[in-house]
Amino acid sequence: MTTRLDGLPGRRCSIAGALDVVGDRWALLVVREVSLGAHRFSEILRGTGAPRERLAARLGELVSAGVLERRPYSENPPRSDYHLTKAGRDLLPVLQALMQWGDRHIADQPPVELHHHGHRITASWVCDVCGERVGRGVEHHVPERRVPADG
Repeated sequence: MTTRLDGLPGRRCSIAGALDVVGDRWALLVVREVSLGAHRFSEILRGTGAPRERLAARLGELVSAGVLERRPYSENPPRSDYHLTKAGRDLLPVLQALMQWGDRHIADQPPVELHHHGHRITASWVCDVCGERVGRGVEHHVPERRVPADG
């Protein structure tokens, strides 16, 4: 069984695999726009500022990768819009962490804040089992699965 990681150069790593799918500027900005309710090409174009051709290509790649899905909304003329899949929704904490990093290190003043019930939302690493926030010393290497040469 081959995975998306098998064809990538360098260390076998899920970060490298993720960057292969969403590692350019336009991919994550598309996910941001769709998550904020921009579903049609013209809305995504306006929100991202991407070149038209680049946006069209990136949308196709994100659909092929399973991050977005196309849904028809008109038969005559045939038109579709874009929606996040589960894989796309799973990128939202990544966007939040990037926004938080940009707020701290890039922007003089954050242009946008995310709130839930009046509380500011921040990205953090949390243990799935106990719910504690974690920091350093969390890396654990998983042995690489070997596929027999004959199968």
